[in-house]
Amino acid sequence: MFERGIEIKTPAQIESMREAGLVVASTLELLRRSAVAGITTAELDSIAHDHIRSQGATSNFLGYHGFTGVICTSVNDQVVHGIPGTRVLRDGDIISIDCGAIVDGWHGDAATTVAIGDVPAEVADLMRVTEQALWRGIAAARLGGRVSDISHAVEATVDAAGDFGIVEGYTGHGIGSAMHQPPNVPNYGKAGRGPKLVKGLALAVEPMVTLGSPETRTLADDWTVVTTDGSWAAHYEHTFTITDAGLWVLTAADGGQSRLAELGVPYGGH
Repeated sequence: MFERGIEIKTPAQIESMREAGLVVASTLELLRRSAVAGITTAELDSIAHDHIRSQGATSNFLGYHGFTGVICTSVNDQVVHGIPGTRVLRDGDIISIDCGAIVDGWHGDAATTVAIGDVPAEVADLMRVTEQALWRGIAAARLGGRVSDISHAVEATVDAAGDFGIVEGYTGHGIGSAMHQPPNVPNYGKAGRGPKLVKGLALAVEPMVTLGSPETRTLADDWTVVTTDGSWAAHYEHTFTITDAGLWVLTAADGGQSRLAELGVPYGGH
């Protein structure tokens, strides 16, 4: 079923997305443990490739418009779409890792930011605020609500936390039988606008937040997005859906149950 170009999934299709989401969750957890000083981003990519394949899934990043990795590895001032390669992680770095997987033709997509050793307090705050904005954005979703309810919650969370920049040029998105589908899910805006939130809709929410200006540019590789002022950035993402019972975060190992409980939001998974 489609409405205004938006794909509405059946319960069985959502279950397949959950399977893909669990592959993404376990891959990101493995990468979180593996991201230590001295490892290269290409080595992280190889770890992800082997794990996704071992789970009987395939990567939705590899070959996407020519992308050469199964994960995006964005370090420090790199915001998103960093290509895995020879870069060596060092103590004090942060790395945003974006990962996706396909199971039975259905997609999962999530991202996390990892600190390598000790990082300055302002960088730790950046990571905390960005992840908090992700969860509060998801928590703002209700059946019958609007997509921009999510956007507004993300923006309000970041704005209330201090002087951070919200990257506006890259957004969350619908997801299902393709990795990127309508509708876009911006990380800013007024509530009560955009497509209605209904059962069977799956969305990927992904705030990208900086310590300075939110302005970005793309490097000569045509992929890697960096901040124009060199300020560091964090990126967190989850894929979720809404059931009659509540919210179900398809790319969280526990379905998002623990974080949603902290926010007083009903859990709708199983």
